[in-house]
Amino acid sequence: MGLKAYRPTSPGRRGMSGVDFSEITAKKPEKSLLLPQKKKAGRSNQGKITVRHRGGGAKRRLRTIDFKREKFGVPGKVASIEYDPNRTANIALIHYLDGEKRYILAPVGLKVGHKVSSGDGAEIKPGNALPLKVIPLGTAIHNIELHRGKGGQIVRSAGASAQLVAKESRYTLVKLPSGELRRIDEECLATIGQVGNIDHSNISLGKAGRKRHRGWRPEVRGSAMTPRDHPHGGGEGRSPIGLPGPKTPWGKPALGYRTRRNKRSDGFIVRRRK
Repeated sequence: MGLKAYRPTSPGRRGMSGVDFSEITAKKPEKSLLLPQKKKAGRSNQGKITVRHRGGGAKRRLRTIDFKREKFGVPGKVASIEYDPNRTANIALIHYLDGEKRYILAPVGLKVGHKVSSGDGAEIKPGNALPLKVIPLGTAIHNIELHRGKGGQIVRSAGASAQLVAKESRYTLVKLPSGELRRIDEECLATIGQVGNIDHSNISLGKAGRKRHRGWRPEVRGSAMTPRDHPHGGGEGRSPIGLPGPKTPWGKPALGYRTRRNKRSDGFIVRRRK
């Protein structure tokens, strides 16, 4: 899938680009796999904004994605490659031999008519899901489980892929897209190949309205606010940040300050991404 440029008919169109959708084969999704999606606008169940700059945007419906890939031994056939407004990657509609239909993430090279399967006996080819213990070293993988049977949790965005580096006792060593080296249980499933739609990161939105269509509201610089609204605010004219380094609106250090608080999985990280 490549990118398309637009004729500069307006300042917003100049420099704008988008995906050409050449790989998409279906215009309408499978109705049985759709769910309604209620907009939260960044608010929690208490009605408080917990994620800023969210709201509005085009109406979407959720596609039910099969991240678990638990249909072991049941072959499936790719019926279509579709667009999903809820993620950067494209999705593939699979028709299984037992009559069930499911969506999976569409990896690079997966086409309509290809066969996919899951389990120890599956072939090493894009779209097939296997336990890490039977995947050869050096293979590109995505949609990786962190806990056996929970479903893929990492390496799911467009163009992402991890690499199987080593196997040791009951763990495998996986190099993630960030550069982090992590131990993962050898019984966990992973899907072969790189996630498709690799040109997504090269898209230029071109205008503010296109960002609003995606559900993002405007951000305001802290230096443009008053001192009571932001630590960077106030001063005559354009003022420096001051203080010891940049701050968040709540006075916490920003830009480089480590916020990770997950000691339970520290032991599985062999090498940090930084």
